[in-house]
Amino acid sequence: MFDRKVIASGDPKRRNDMLSIMEAALRAVDPYGAVRERVKRRGNALTIGPNRYDLGVIQRVSVVGAGKASARMAQAVEEILGDRIAEGWVNVRYGYGARTGRIHIHEAGHPIPDENGVVGTKEILRIAERVGKDDLLVVLISGGGSALLVEPAAGIDLRDIQATNRLLLESGASIGEINAVRKHLSRVKGGQLAKAAYPATIVSLILSDVIGSPLDVIASGPTVPDSSTYRDAWNVLAKYNLLDKIPRAVRKRLERGINGLEQETPKPGDEVFSRSYVVLVGDNRVAAEAAVEEASLRGYKALLLTTFLEGEAREAGKFVASLAKEELASSKPLPLPTCLVMGGETTVTVLGDGLGGRNQELALSAAIAMESFSDGVLIASLGTDGTDGPTDAAGGIVDSRTVERGKAAGLSAVESLANNDSYTFLKAAAGLLVTGPTMTNVNDLVLVCVYRRGEE
Repeated sequence: MFDRKVIASGDPKRRNDMLSIMEAALRAVDPYGAVRERVKRRGNALTIGPNRYDLGVIQRVSVVGAGKASARMAQAVEEILGDRIAEGWVNVRYGYGARTGRIHIHEAGHPIPDENGVVGTKEILRIAERVGKDDLLVVLISGGGSALLVEPAAGIDLRDIQATNRLLLESGASIGEINAVRKHLSRVKGGQLAKAAYPATIVSLILSDVIGSPLDVIASGPTVPDSSTYRDAWNVLAKYNLLDKIPRAVRKRLERGINGLEQETPKPGDEVFSRSYVVLVGDNRVAAEAAVEEASLRGYKALLLTTFLEGEAREAGKFVASLAKEELASSKPLPLPTCLVMGGETTVTVLGDGLGGRNQELALSAAIAMESFSDGVLIASLGTDGTDGPTDAAGGIVDSRTVERGKAAGLSAVESLANNDSYTFLKAAAGLLVTGPTMTNVNDLVLVCVYRRGEE
C-alpha cells in the first residue's frame, strides 16, 4: 500500500515495521468488510446492526450516500441486497470510485465542493423524496460527506459555499465548528436528508471520521437531529474573525436565521427521526487498536494512548516528540522497543503560502523537536484516507536525521514550517507517506516507534 521507495526515515527494518503496522490499521477499517460484518441477509430476513427488517413487506429499497469510503460501502450493500435495490446514488471524491451495478457512483470535489457535487446531491435528494412509508432507504455516510453533499440553501449559491469552506478550512476551526456553519447553508445537511425521506424507514451506515463519533458532526449529520443553531454558526465565524470575510449572501442567511426568518434544522424529538436508525460500522479506535495488535505481533511493547489527539498540528508534533524523548531517557511508559499509538485529528491555522496538510505539519514539527535525539526514534502521522491537505501525500514519517536531510537539499525546516510548507520539505527529505486513495476515512493515526541503537 505505501510507496516504500520514496521514504528514507529510520533504518529499513523499523521503517518496514511501522509501515506494516499502519497498513494493518487501514485493513481493519476497510469499508467493504465493515459493512459486510454488520449487514446480513437470509432470504427476506435482513439484519442491519441490532435491527431486523422483513424484505417481504418492504416495497422498495433505495440506497444513497456520500463520502470518501462510500463507494466500497456501496459495493458491499449491493452484493447483499442485489436486485432488491430499486435505485441508488452515492457521491464520492474524485479517484475514490468503485465498480457497482445498481448503485451509481458519482465523483465530485473535496474538500472544496464543486458543481458535480451539486448535481449528485440533487439526485440524492430526488431519491430521498421519492421513497414512501413502506420503503427502506439505506444511507451510506463516511468522512468527506460534508463537502460531497452540497445543495446550497435558498439565497446562496455554490460560489458562496466554496468561499466559506475555504475560509473555515484555513482558520484552524474544528470540524464540529466548521460543520455547524455548513449545516445552516445547506438543504441536505443537519437532518434535512431524513426530513426529505420521511416517513420511509431510514438506516444510516456510518464510518466515522470525527473524534468521539458525534453523529450530528460526521458528514454534517444528514440523517440525525442537529444540535447546532444559526446562532452557533454565527458565533463560529465571529470566533475566527470571518464575519467580514464571508460572502454577503451567507451573512444575510445567518442573520435571517438568527431572527427566525429561516427555518431551523430539525432538532431532537422531531418526528422526521421517528423511523431513522444509525449503525456505526467503524471509527478511529478500530484502526488504532489494530495498529497496537500488529505492533505487538512484531515484538514491540505497544500501547494505545488516546484516540482524542487534537489541537494545532505543530504543537501536537512537539508533544509526540516529547513522548519519544521520555522513552529514550527512561523506557517509560513501556520498555523498549516501544510503539505508542495515537488517533485523532489536529488542525492547521494557515499563515503561509506553502503546501502541506495537518499530518505533514505534525511530522515536520516532530522532526524539528527531535533533531538532537540519538538514533532510535521514528514518528509517523497518517491521514487514513490517503490524502493530507491538497497534496498527493497521506502524511509524513520522520526521524532524528530528517531535518539534516532537508538541509542538504537546501531547505530550512523551521522556515518551511512557518510557511506551512511541510510537503516541500518532507519530499526533499524523503519523509512523505504516499498511499493513493485508501477507500476509507477514520481520522488520523500517529505512531511513535522507539528502539535502542544496534537493535535494528
